[in-house]
Amino acid sequence: MKVLMVLTSHDQMGDTGHKTGFWLEEFTAPYYVFRDAGADITIASPKGGQPPVDPNSETEDALTETTRRFQQDAHAKEALASTKKLADVDMNDYDALFYPGGHGPLWDLVNDDKSVALIKAAYEQDKVIGAVCHAPAVFRDVEIKPGQNLVGGRNVTGFSNSEEETVGLTNVVPFLLEDMLKEKTATYTSGDDFTPHIVVDGKLITGQNPPSSEGTAKAVMQALQQG
Repeated sequence: MKVLMVLTSHDQMGDTGHKTGFWLEEFTAPYYVFRDAGADITIASPKGGQPPVDPNSETEDALTETTRRFQQDAHAKEALASTKKLADVDMNDYDALFYPGGHGPLWDLVNDDKSVALIKAAYEQDKVIGAVCHAPAVFRDVEIKPGQNLVGGRNVTGFSNSEEETVGLTNVVPFLLEDMLKEKTATYTSGDDFTPHIVVDGKLITGQNPPSSEGTAKAVMQALQQG
């Protein structure tokens, strides 16, 4: 089982002067689900190298069992520091594609041609596609046929409007994820704010927020094992 994890290279929260990036737990929880299941993991990002971690996800109250495990894991840290460039990966080499969130993807991965092409290839090859929290934003420009988005008519979730309001970024983000998914005619559902909510629609698997990361990754592994 070969899993390609794609992280953002974007580190600025609009023009606020605040830093962003990927959310640490949304990378570490899936990473260890995949690794502990024996999967071979490749990490990629638009620019390659060390992707930016959202500093808010490294504060004491954001730390979890997997983020602490990661902090002690030299092998995982080295893998993260040397991500491949998106331009250098080929979906033919992988069985699953997984996008951790954080606010960064709203600015770079959402309209990255290589990312869009990877997702389209994964869909056409009937591979498992997973995304958590803000990462379902990466589906915005993925058309599987003219006028039909990848999420059109599919059951999905992602960071909700009310969660965005809670973190005070409704007027900072370039678009609201929940609204975008609905505009693309997805059937969007959400659970209570910041509680696990995972939606499985065939081989398209989405999670709502950071606490959904582990469950989303486990659902990806289950889909992989079922073939």
